[in-house]
Amino acid sequence: MSEQDDPTPLASSFDRYLQDKGKGRGGDGGNYRRNAERELHRFAEWAAGDRGDDWTGIVPDDVDREPAFEDLDESAFREYARHLASDRGLKQNTVQTYYAYISAWCGWCVNEGYLQSHYAQRASATAPLPEDDGRKPGDQQAWTPEQRHELTRHVDQQAREAIESYEKTPSVDTAAVDKQRARYRALKATRDRALVFLIAYTAVRVGELLRDPDDPRRRGVRWEDLNLEDGGMDVYRKKQQWDTASLPDPVIHPLKQYRKMLKPPTDRWPVFPTFDQRTLGTLVQEELADRGHQPAAIEDRRDEFVRDLLLALEEDIRPQSITTDGARSILQRLTNDAGVDVDHPRHQYLAPHGGRRGMGEVLVRSFGYTVAARYLDNSEEMVRERYSHIEAGELGDVATEALNEIDG
Repeated sequence: MSEQDDPTPLASSFDRYLQDKGKGRGGDGGNYRRNAERELHRFAEWAAGDRGDDWTGIVPDDVDREPAFEDLDESAFREYARHLASDRGLKQNTVQTYYAYISAWCGWCVNEGYLQSHYAQRASATAPLPEDDGRKPGDQQAWTPEQRHELTRHVDQQAREAIESYEKTPSVDTAAVDKQRARYRALKATRDRALVFLIAYTAVRVGELLRDPDDPRRRGVRWEDLNLEDGGMDVYRKKQQWDTASLPDPVIHPLKQYRKMLKPPTDRWPVFPTFDQRTLGTLVQEELADRGHQPAAIEDRRDEFVRDLLLALEEDIRPQSITTDGARSILQRLTNDAGVDVDHPRHQYLAPHGGRRGMGEVLVRSFGYTVAARYLDNSEEMVRERYSHIEAGELGDVATEALNEIDG
């Protein structure tokens, strides 16, 4: 169970976490902060064994101290999920929501270095949680128009500035390293923009866009799958067949500029290759060795480039696509960098599925359920069910108008 040599108490992280998640000056306000604080203290009491039954907590019996991060692993979160689920007074969706507050804190702890892994999201940890009763799903985030605008504006500005910096960097030999660094920054910025715009405006499922390590058929879209002139993209759909998704106008320019910066050696390159240095370093070394290069020559070749991605592009060493988890990490970073306010019990960032649902909201309100169903690659019945709140609101407006006519 050991995470650190120094047993840092769980409660020592609460104030900083709540400040990060709170609203207003100093992060002291907001409903999310208030609710999260309540659930964190309940979790701390449970972890200490203060719940009035035979439960003794997560600290070993022969140790006298507060619950610490070294006491946490997936079995601890599994036991807490079981504890919440066994509370007869809690509804199914309430159990899900309460656990989501603790899971969000766990994810924050990973980012801050308190924990090495997001134990709370592992399948064995969440197994005791009840199935959602459908009344208030905990993962049904939808990007609002304001959130979409804030995020897309941020990534667009970052990409423009990075491209401008790259174009202004001299190409003479003495500045070759600076030119490479500027190109890499521009690559990353234009990659981020293209990914965000695709998620925000196409409503394509992230599992159809990127690689799924558990499904070899989902290897991530390649440039050969895109037709930027006709505005289409071939994707492997959830229904287990290939289909063409629409590429609306807002995504065409970001994709074209990104491709211009990437200069993929062939159309079989993934649109979103991994940028992970360790993965690319291993790939480059193995591929060059297979091509007959000696270790010393390989290292000399790598030394010519500031990043192995640039060498891979030069030598046409094709990496894999980023994964769906990789996209979530990118969106977490970008949401924070853009300063987008997100108040959701399960996702404190603009999650990929939220982009899809947000686009669904726009389509249903503007063109109705039939058109939205076609764009979302869902049945009309399912779209009506998932966006039933829109119809309910419209019917409420009709009822109000009718009452006003009668009263008038």
